[in-house]
Amino acid sequence: MKQILFSGVIGLFLTLVGTPLLIKLLARKGYGQYIRDDGPREHASKRGTPTMGGIAFIFATVAAYFLSKLITGYSVTYSGVLVLGLMVGMGLVGFLDDYIKIVKRRSLGLRAKAKMAGQLLGGISFAVLALQFEDARGNAPASTKLSFITDFGWTIGPVLFVVWALFMILAMSNGVNLTDGLDGLATGASVLVFGAYTFIGVWQFQESCANAQDLTNPGACYEVRDPLDLAVISAALMGACLGFLWWNTSPAKIFMGDTGSLALGGVLAGLAICSRTELLIAILGGLFVLITMSVVIQVGSFRMTGKRVFRMAPLQHHFELKGWSEVLVVVRFWIIQGICVIVGLGLFYAGWAADK
Repeated sequence: MKQILFSGVIGLFLTLVGTPLLIKLLARKGYGQYIRDDGPREHASKRGTPTMGGIAFIFATVAAYFLSKLITGYSVTYSGVLVLGLMVGMGLVGFLDDYIKIVKRRSLGLRAKAKMAGQLLGGISFAVLALQFEDARGNAPASTKLSFITDFGWTIGPVLFVVWALFMILAMSNGVNLTDGLDGLATGASVLVFGAYTFIGVWQFQESCANAQDLTNPGACYEVRDPLDLAVISAALMGACLGFLWWNTSPAKIFMGDTGSLALGGVLAGLAICSRTELLIAILGGLFVLITMSVVIQVGSFRMTGKRVFRMAPLQHHFELKGWSEVLVVVRFWIIQGICVIVGLGLFYAGWAADK
């Protein structure tokens, strides 16, 4: 458990100290955010705020993971490296998108096809590799069975698994990207989900089938390859995002950009896949789902009827245009995300208790 403590503390320290250094570097180079002209008027004042801040917590998370291993003497795991690799890969796609926005001086970065190609490459690589590297019990980092709070028996095969994993990665990365529209909103919401996955990883390790004394009831234990290492990564992310939130909260001194939002969404999907909680992430990350659905509803309604359901999508901007202050929207949405995490963890525990 020392790994979890060290990774969280190191992640927090690195972003608290490192983010202001990154802010100075980005400001010196003129890497500022470009604001959409059709957005809320209040956002015009954010023009020029340094972006690509996701670099800070991506670096901090990777460093915290490996430093915690170095300090405690534990070995890295395939699951840990794969999940971190997915985060870095998606972050790289976001970095290219942010960089082009800055260089071309426009609010749109990578072309849609190029951005999708990068996400597909990262997602497919993760999905294929996650089915390799079985441990002594025959468990790979991922499973071809669908899962909610654990695998529930429907084997979909490797090809459909890759498609399913891609859907999850794209959905979560774009969901976090859509949520990242107000100061601290996506960062704070992510902290709550990473806290949940830290708990889930520790619980799965304690109730692992590899450590179980009684295997007469296989549903009462978890067949997850490296649950404790997933908790280490989750703790590192929670600490790193908390430190980043210190500088990202309103009024933000730096934005995470697509560099950060795509990385966070990718790593959330990776944690869900490797912890066998694929469908549970829709509840644990309920705010991201809600905001994504607001965009789907808005676009669908306008195309079919020519009318808009919301004043503006994503959903957070609808409430801004209704007169809510930015801080009020962020705090109330954090509360919604907190409720989602409580419900998700409640279902996770209830599933374990029922099998017991």
